Amino acid sequence: MSEINVLLIGSGGREHALAWKLAASPSIGRLYAAPGNPGIARHAICVPLDVGDHEAVIAFSREKSIDLVVIGPEIPLVAGLVDDLMAAGVRAFGPSRAAAQLEGSKGFTKALCAARAIPTAAWVQVRSRAEGLDHVRRRGAPIVVKANGLAAGKGVTIAMSVPEAEAAIEGIFNDAPGNSSAVIEDYLVGEEASFFALVDGRHVLPLPTAQDHKRAFDGDVGPNTGGMGAYSPAPVMTAAMIDQTMQQIIRPTVKAMNELGTPFTGVLYAGLMITAEGPKLIEYNVRFGDPECQVLMMRLKDDLLTVLIACAAGTLDKFSLRWHDDAALTIVMASKGYPGEFTRGSRISGLEAAADLEGVEIFHAGTAERNGAIIANAGRVLNVTARGRSVGEAQALAYRAAALIDWPEGFFRRDIGQRAVERERLLTLETESPSVPA
Repeated sequence: MSEINVLLIGSGGREHALAWKLAASPSIGRLYAAPGNPGIARHAICVPLDVGDHEAVIAFSREKSIDLVVIGPEIPLVAGLVDDLMAAGVRAFGPSRAAAQLEGSKGFTKALCAARAIPTAAWVQVRSRAEGLDHVRRRGAPIVVKANGLAAGKGVTIAMSVPEAEAAIEGIFNDAPGNSSAVIEDYLVGEEASFFALVDGRHVLPLPTAQDHKRAFDGDVGPNTGGMGAYSPAPVMTAAMIDQTMQQIIRPTVKAMNELGTPFTGVLYAGLMITAEGPKLIEYNVRFGDPECQVLMMRLKDDLLTVLIACAAGTLDKFSLRWHDDAALTIVMASKGYPGEFTRGSRISGLEAAADLEGVEIFHAGTAERNGAIIANAGRVLNVTARGRSVGEAQALAYRAAALIDWPEGFFRRDIGQRAVERERLLTLETESPSVPA
């Protein structure tokens, strides 16, 4: 295969992990990233390209003979960057604007679930503050309130009381008065998991499972965030649960999108609640999760670039992927105050010592470089990622690496992966316990 030139769109930890893996491909030619970050710059040529200017992205792709544009974040996908690139003859990895509605409109996805009997929570879509307040007062709590559009993973309120739900509704409609809607759904009881599949419009290739930690603080308390850590695999996703997810959720969605005339191509990411009745869809995302992408890339054995091209070309049925049996775990280091107000510009040191640990990768999520120093430039700043023979081993190594990073203005959760580690401990005790004769 001749060398393939790639343009990677994005600047976060997900994109750093993708750049790291793409740069390792034997087929890679020139790898560009727009806009990138200091970590991505170790693997790609970062360019100050305005990714919201689709004509500029097209012109750059033509000038640099780009063979594939890989789009990391959701905003360019929902804005139709793939449509414009493909119309200009530039191949792109990701869904069209119409297919990206699966993430861009929660109301669209809920309606699709209702039409195709895809298991999800009971829901209503409200289009005014008064309608929303009336519904939660009648329905009671706990209840889940979601902004209908994109909200960087933070537009969801799991309200344990009616006043909390009322405050969430007030926030949604006050932010965009007269031009907003919200989805309000029943509270599901169970364990959350993330399920990913590559889709080329017709064929589906499932990826390993993962589990994210959305709440800001230890013990799953505090506000929702874009994600404070993740690990893979997720023990709750047994082989039977994966098969049920594919048959009841993923395949019906892919079929429905085809029949609607908006075939889905790219990464289909199902946020699931594993309930007593089986998996139920919480929401769809139309790109790799962040920080789940980081742990998936750590476990991927095969060439990422080749399979992304197959996905964009509609030949995914000819591919399979191999994965390390090891587990992977990532810790998100965030600026103090996140997901609320935080300050930028604090200096971070110790990154080299942490990255020198065998089995550890430090993915930059929100950094900048100033006078040769790495500084914090966002809410979520670093992803300390490790691989080990078990989730417990990966967890211990990741926290050992995090302890080497000197950043007083940052914080991170201390319990990432703890549920899986406890499962592993109980399984070990069961295995080691001598059998008692009857």
